[in-house]
Amino acid sequence: MSGQYSDPKLKIFALNSNKPLAEKIAEAVGVKLGKTSVDRFSDGEIRINIEESIRGDQVYIIQSTSAPVNDNLMELLIMIDALRRASAQTINVVIPYYGYARQDRKARSREPITAKLVADMIEKAGATRIIALDLHAAQIQGFFDIPMDHLMGAPLLADYFIEHHLDKDSVVVSPDHGGVTRARKLAEFLKAPIAIIDKRRPRANVAEVMNIIGEVKGKRCIMIDDMIDTAGTITLGAQALMDAGATEVYASCTHPVLSGPAIQRIANSPIKQLIVTDSINLPEEKKISKITQISVGPLIGEAIRLIHENKPVSPLFNNRFSKEEAERD
Repeated sequence: MSGQYSDPKLKIFALNSNKPLAEKIAEAVGVKLGKTSVDRFSDGEIRINIEESIRGDQVYIIQSTSAPVNDNLMELLIMIDALRRASAQTINVVIPYYGYARQDRKARSREPITAKLVADMIEKAGATRIIALDLHAAQIQGFFDIPMDHLMGAPLLADYFIEHHLDKDSVVVSPDHGGVTRARKLAEFLKAPIAIIDKRRPRANVAEVMNIIGEVKGKRCIMIDDMIDTAGTITLGAQALMDAGATEVYASCTHPVLSGPAIQRIANSPIKQLIVTDSINLPEEKKISKITQISVGPLIGEAIRLIHENKPVSPLFNNRFSKEEAERD
């Protein structure tokens, strides 16, 4: 959306986790980012000051709870509290990447469900709505007792593959059983079959590929996941696909966590290209030639506009096709 948005009561603020994305979101909506300062006391405590009146406004905060996770989470909680005390009418929290999402259940005795704890803290601080993107587990939506809009990255990733003519003679691959629904969604956009990599994970961040379910021989394989952390799963999967006769392997994800040995693993892997979004801000040292980043700014910006105008956001789940695809239809 271009031009100035007509309602002055809509305000968008950015904290420190991903200001480049926040600027793209504000541009897509047609507003300027609100004025705020985030700094620290000498002992490391976070200090936030909102430098304009927001009384009676409908405010949107952009903050991914990515690394440094705890700092970004505390920034978000303090900002919500500041907005509540400054009499904002609504406090809409936009979380492109929801940290702690992998701790969504008790896998073993005496484990916390940290994703629920984070949801409770955000809600208790004063948030009135959550807008999230590709949660690691869909049930996290139910951890909140306030309205939650859950956006999907698959349509945007599909746009990329269609526009670059990579959808022909392709198969969409889920790197594990848990990602089948996500792979099926992308496969619907690309009009492609799916395959599944059956793996066993002996311990955290260590994955062992066991078997490939589906036909990949002679096909271009497009792997999709919600996040890539240490890249062990995705790179082992890519090698298994090549060993099974795939012609080439592309990988994609919404959240490029890319911690530890991830960049080196991707660089040394048979993955031809890794397509990610900017839900997490990538530092320069992680921007290698194999990684292509597409922006979720227009998607989130459109969601904010629709929510602010009390319109449904469901069209964003199904109608984001490439120009070429729209012309073919």
